[in-house]
Amino acid sequence: MLSGKVALVTGASRGIGKEIALTLARYGADVIVNYNGSQDKAQEVVAEIRNMGRKSDAVKCSVADYAACGKMVEDMLAVFGHIDILVNNAGITRDNLVIKMAEEDFDAVIDTNLKGTFNTIRHMYRPFLKQKAGRIINLSSVSGVLGNAGQANYAASKAGVIGLTKSVARELAGRNITVNAVAPGFIDTDMTQAMTDTAKEAALAQIPLRRMGTPADIAETVAFLASDKASYITGQVIFVDGGMAG
Repeated sequence: MLSGKVALVTGASRGIGKEIALTLARYGADVIVNYNGSQDKAQEVVAEIRNMGRKSDAVKCSVADYAACGKMVEDMLAVFGHIDILVNNAGITRDNLVIKMAEEDFDAVIDTNLKGTFNTIRHMYRPFLKQKAGRIINLSSVSGVLGNAGQANYAASKAGVIGLTKSVARELAGRNITVNAVAPGFIDTDMTQAMTDTAKEAALAQIPLRRMGTPADIAETVAFLASDKASYITGQVIFVDGGMAG
């Protein structure tokens, strides 16, 4: 499905990003594994991808750093020759009620989750235009539509990703480049596993399907949007949330 394609996945050393990277590789893509924290975990993902017979490299870069994103794209284009799929998955949380939220915590989440998405898109813009083809998939969140108490910064960043997605989709549609967002709900990851039983019960009560999703649910949706099967889909937000956004 993705044979001959090269994908750049940000925040791909663990969690949903790791699953996306591995899933794209299973479908035949070579995968660039971006990370900002653990080099060891990123290299483990690279090793798994190479064991599938695909090409892969890890590249350290904070997506919040505009210049660093430019160097990452330049370096990876030199190594792989082309990049066909950009998955903006990197994100952070700094949860707190607004009355207690520090300015730096608001800025850090916006800089990584929203501006980081802009940064990578901005640096991939010309290569995609030159190819007259490309797929951009941005990770938003159900929180970006419904909001969530204690996550004003995170919800605002993810709402911004939706607006960015729809705008860039209109700019690039004429060049055979699609831009879509995937909005996960509660997904069974290390972060949700750390929740208290009470918090988990409260979360499940909000989900019509009464269960959390899996990283694979998100990864398969991303793979579909990255494929030719989704060539007539652009500017859309696909909710993978068990019915939360309704």
